[in-house]
Amino acid sequence: MHSPLPFAALLFNAFVWGLAWWPFQHMHQAGLHPLWATACMYAVVLLALLAWRPGILQQVRAHPQLWLLALASGLNNVAFNWAVTIGDVVRVILLFYLMPAWAVLLAWRIVGERPTPAALLRLALAFTGVVLVLLPEGAPASRLLQNLSLADALALLGGFMFALTNVTLRRLHTVPGPARMFAMFGGCMLMALAVACIGLQVGVVEAFPAPNSTWVITGLLLAGVLMLGNWALQFGAARLAAGTTALVMLSEVMFASVSSALLGAATLNTRTVLGGALILLASLLAALQFRRPGAAGPH
Repeated sequence: MHSPLPFAALLFNAFVWGLAWWPFQHMHQAGLHPLWATACMYAVVLLALLAWRPGILQQVRAHPQLWLLALASGLNNVAFNWAVTIGDVVRVILLFYLMPAWAVLLAWRIVGERPTPAALLRLALAFTGVVLVLLPEGAPASRLLQNLSLADALALLGGFMFALTNVTLRRLHTVPGPARMFAMFGGCMLMALAVACIGLQVGVVEAFPAPNSTWVITGLLLAGVLMLGNWALQFGAARLAAGTTALVMLSEVMFASVSSALLGAATLNTRTVLGGALILLASLLAALQFRRPGAAGPH
């Protein structure tokens, strides 16, 4: 009989990210922009990682190709955290889960995996779902991009960067795990700082505020929970099939949808539900692809 602990660990990680929108919105209301919050939290995480593995910097310097992983994972985190802070949470999560569709295109371009008919079907399902989510009923297709909000654009960017992160991780599978983890966390901190400084100059990001107990305590607690969530992900994913991991992680959508609906941070309508169902179906089919005998990954 298989131990339930890996499943519980993955569910915990999905629960953490499914509810992460709430502390980010809480800190934003207390005066701390999500980009500054992201930079501060990952600085704490990096210090903890350095204290745990003092020799990790030597590993990172030995693998300069980690810069792409740092860039992709950093922009993924920046875009997601900003989007769930300022946008409709369910809409953001659904657009973010376009990731399997982006993964098909990126794997074709970067890894050389030509898409199969099943992969092309997933692409069609996912992008049809996006049109339903973004385009108001009766509006012409030409208005699709006009209806993009900043949160929508950030969610799409986040999903694309998440797919790029996963594809890059596959290319760097021979690099030691702690070095990859440090590069990802370091990228989150550096990209958040860089984007925050640019946003400050163009007037879309508020200046870093004076410390107050609300966002300081919330940020420290969230940093600790994110570290636990990452550990849970590593623990669970290392003990379960890739397809099983992907299926369990889809529960993040449920956690985010239920929590945001209960707390008034999301609005559901028929088109959003139908479009979301198509996007999630594409993600589900991508996850099931891992479970087929001989399947090494999404195509």
